[in-house]
Amino acid sequence: MVARPAWASPLRWRLGQVGQQLAQRGFGLAWGFRVWGLVRQGEDSEQNGHAARSPTGDFDQWAVSPGPQIDAVTNDNLIINVYNYLKEPFLISWNGIQQRRNSWQDGVYGTNCPILPRRNFTYVLQVKDQIGSYFYFPSVGLQKAAGGFGGIRIWSRPLIPIPFPSPAGDFTVLAGDWFKTDHNRLRLVLDVGHNLPFPDGLLINGRGWNGYTFTVDPGKTYRFRISNVGLTTSINFRIQGHKMKLVEVEGSHTLQTTYDSLDIHLGQSYSVLVMADQQPQDYYVVVSSRFTTRVLTTTAVLHYSNSRTGVSGPVPGGPTTEVAWSLNQARSIRWNLTASGPRPNPQGSYHYGMIKTSRTIMLANSAPIINGKQRYAVNGASFVPADTPIKLADHFKIPGVFNLGSMPTSPNWGSGYLQTSVMSTNFREYIEIVFQNWENTVQSWHIDGYSFFVMGMDGGQWTPASRSLYNLRDAVARCTTQVYPKSWTAIYMALDNVGMWNVRSEDWARQYLGQQFYMRVYTSSNSYRDELPIPKNALLCGRVRGRRTRPL
Repeated sequence: MVARPAWASPLRWRLGQVGQQLAQRGFGLAWGFRVWGLVRQGEDSEQNGHAARSPTGDFDQWAVSPGPQIDAVTNDNLIINVYNYLKEPFLISWNGIQQRRNSWQDGVYGTNCPILPRRNFTYVLQVKDQIGSYFYFPSVGLQKAAGGFGGIRIWSRPLIPIPFPSPAGDFTVLAGDWFKTDHNRLRLVLDVGHNLPFPDGLLINGRGWNGYTFTVDPGKTYRFRISNVGLTTSINFRIQGHKMKLVEVEGSHTLQTTYDSLDIHLGQSYSVLVMADQQPQDYYVVVSSRFTTRVLTTTAVLHYSNSRTGVSGPVPGGPTTEVAWSLNQARSIRWNLTASGPRPNPQGSYHYGMIKTSRTIMLANSAPIINGKQRYAVNGASFVPADTPIKLADHFKIPGVFNLGSMPTSPNWGSGYLQTSVMSTNFREYIEIVFQNWENTVQSWHIDGYSFFVMGMDGGQWTPASRSLYNLRDAVARCTTQVYPKSWTAIYMALDNVGMWNVRSEDWARQYLGQQFYMRVYTSSNSYRDELPIPKNALLCGRVRGRRTRPL
């Protein structure tokens, strides 16, 4: 028995130090019932789940705390062992980690067989040519609603300059909406054709009102890495009485613009610098919902180390339903052309806007009723998982699991239909993708395995003339982008990563009910230079059960 969660501060500290010793670090992740913990291999992890008051104050749910911080340096190899204590299958995915040449480790059902109860699986992945702020999360069903997410920080190599002085401290902020209802019951709500209920609240690092504290020293500057790990809700982040200087977005150093508050949409991650330059007391750290009929709010505490005064006064307000405000802020986020990325050469040395695209793909989300039930779709195709992971079926050449080209590259004006949809693309294509949103809700789109350039966004219907609004010079590169109601967002993307990659809505109800598909980036080459071989320990299920992976 353990008296506190396995991810409590001492263990997180032991696994979170930064230095050369990170180069070949081994992690162990254990999934307990509704509670996550990180344990070292060989350490007692029994009873990871523990009864506790929920963040919203009730005993009808187990407490949710983030998993341990995973720290790495550019190009590190990570060996992460996951043991499944649940009574149901389970996977972890790594939001924003590109898995270069290695979609085998992506941790979604289209690429991996789930880890069965009381079994384990070891992920072996490399954070190749990446820096920045990301997170991991459970990807099967609605397990994400129960918690299980944790921060990932990828630090620059020692000789690579960063475009700001090293901060005095580095905080991870995992914020998002919270449902008291058990994740299996939430899944049943979706299965019978309904949408999820309105969230019960918001959490910051697994805690409700003033439940989490960030301690700072006066006069020093701190980095806050903020990720929206929620299921359905965009959020706004702000700190009472303090400005925030944006420095990084999902692995891209940005122009250092100062904001009073930041909109962070589902699945997105931002890094800001905050200087403790106010009177020594405690201040509210505020997260509130955006674009919701009822505004949800929660707070943490920014505590000055010499403060003897607690938080007081009204919680600072923020934007609520203003779309234009959010759109203008999104357009203000630009790439820092002179800063080094994961390599010493400046980010601006890659002239993305001067490369001719080979084709345009338009992806339109919709909410059709299919067989009397609510579904969500992309270009009319509502994704249904096959009985075998698509990547494995492709590798073993199993017929009948999916059809290449079953994902249309332009909107289908007919009714929605069910499909195990896979889009066919070719290695080294340079493509334009337009996300068209005709609905009244904000969409958030993520592409596994890639970082793309957000070229532009605006209201109405995209047309070729919309390219006149594109930012061809310093558009930020990221892996998750928003699309505002009745609007479009366009991206450029170099298909330089062979594999089977999930393209999905980060609204987890929409993702679960079909607003996703897989993009097969194909090369006829059998070279390990282009794609790594199937892992020897790959789990095999469905129609590939009983086959061999590889001898070595």
